[in-house]
Amino acid sequence: MLNKFSHWLLYKRLGWRAEVTEQHPDKYIICLAPHTSNWDFLIGQLYMRASRMQSNFLMKKEWFFWPLGPIFRSIGGIPVVRQKHTSMTDTLAATAVQATSFHLCITPEGTRSLNPDWKKGFYFIAHKAGMPILLYGIDYEKRLIRCTKTIWPTGDVEADMRQIKLYYKDFRGKHPEQFTVGEL
Repeated sequence: MLNKFSHWLLYKRLGWRAEVTEQHPDKYIICLAPHTSNWDFLIGQLYMRASRMQSNFLMKKEWFFWPLGPIFRSIGGIPVVRQKHTSMTDTLAATAVQATSFHLCITPEGTRSLNPDWKKGFYFIAHKAGMPILLYGIDYEKRLIRCTKTIWPTGDVEADMRQIKLYYKDFRGKHPEQFTVGEL
């Protein structure tokens, strides 16, 4: 029921469409960009429900207050304490290696504000766990959710990040002035 409603709302009522050509194996990281608005979360959740997908996601700890905390956790949210330098990438990679199924969505900018220095945690989790990174983009101008590229981390972080950023360079976020891929 929720899947049909999400499909109707996202595609029929809101006018979005999806172009997804990549295979989704048992284990993967979703790199989702641009992230310029809280609406990205809602669009992403509608897409996930409409597509019958399940994925965990990282979100700053401050959003996990009552009553939102239990709701976010129940739909796959993992709180992140951004001020502490923890071994979260190591922990998530180890969890992924041991799991039979692992799906995690991360926004590389790490914020809705303009940030040319993307976080690389998603890359290191995928590399350490030997998983692919599915590149998902949200384009508000075209009302399009696109995933047409998969990256297998090679260990050459700079070259792989350049390839990832090139994929996203033409996507338009809800607030395009708050998105940049930085210098390429």
